[in-house]
Amino acid sequence: MSRCATVSRSLDEPVSGTAATATTWLLLEQPGPWGVKALTSSHLDPVLGRALEAAADGTGVRVALIRRPGRHADPGTPPIRQVFAAHTVPGRVWLRSAATRDPRRLLDLDFAGLGAGDHRSFDAALDGQPHQDDPLALVCTNGKRDRCCALLGRPLAAELAASGVRGVWEVTHLGGHRFSPTVLVLPYGYAYGRAEAHTIKEALHGVQEGRVVVEGCRGCSAWERPGQAAELAVRSVAGEYRAGVLGVVRTDGAAPRWRVTVAHADGRRWRVTVAQGTSLPPRAESCGAAVLGAPARMDVVEVRELRPEALAC
Repeated sequence: MSRCATVSRSLDEPVSGTAATATTWLLLEQPGPWGVKALTSSHLDPVLGRALEAAADGTGVRVALIRRPGRHADPGTPPIRQVFAAHTVPGRVWLRSAATRDPRRLLDLDFAGLGAGDHRSFDAALDGQPHQDDPLALVCTNGKRDRCCALLGRPLAAELAASGVRGVWEVTHLGGHRFSPTVLVLPYGYAYGRAEAHTIKEALHGVQEGRVVVEGCRGCSAWERPGQAAELAVRSVAGEYRAGVLGVVRTDGAAPRWRVTVAHADGRRWRVTVAQGTSLPPRAESCGAAVLGAPARMDVVEVRELRPEALAC
């Protein structure tokens, strides 16, 4: 059977509007092997993993495990673990970092506050500080979740690290196995599919310059999927690639059709019609899927800039 990423690529399935959704990412270093559900099937205490899942539920926070690129035989429990938190809503983006000997301290966090963009509990519980170093590139490599993530993600993570790119980590799950290798770039929260080293290097360079690379971009995790597709479409139409200047301010409708309003920091607005389509033919959406499926896709039907008199409508 063909790998899910091979089939998706051969069908030229669009990647726009397929990113995992999270306003805030909480990342905990956990070396060693990861299982299908890494928070409860790794060398992290599964009781803690379940508690973190419960604490994050419905808050906009997504918890993931990270590890340095390389071999992942059991290295034992690390005495000090790196922790990151990143809020990805444009205009309020931040990235904080900390180190801890006791990952149970993450349960002291205010998850609702983190999801809303308040990092005070992170700073108080973990002695967190603004992350002053390079942006982060998180490469999904969890082969137990989907073999494409291991077969395609691990070589990419290794190549980036070997070429001297800083801020590269392997991560447990970013969704969309069929777009492997998948990468999340923080702090802006843009995800990339079918990623190649040159694209991720350019995306990281773009973060340092305050711009967004749209090549291979799946969308910004701060928005639901119709909003992801709409924002990327406006960037292309308007030729606007600066980070933090576009935001999804309103979404009307429901599947299979939405009207999304995208606003610019300078006052301009666009109304984007997004339709949910189906990627055919039916096939396994991941290598481990037992049944065939037809993945949903976000198709941008129209992008219309609103005149000032229409903004009140």
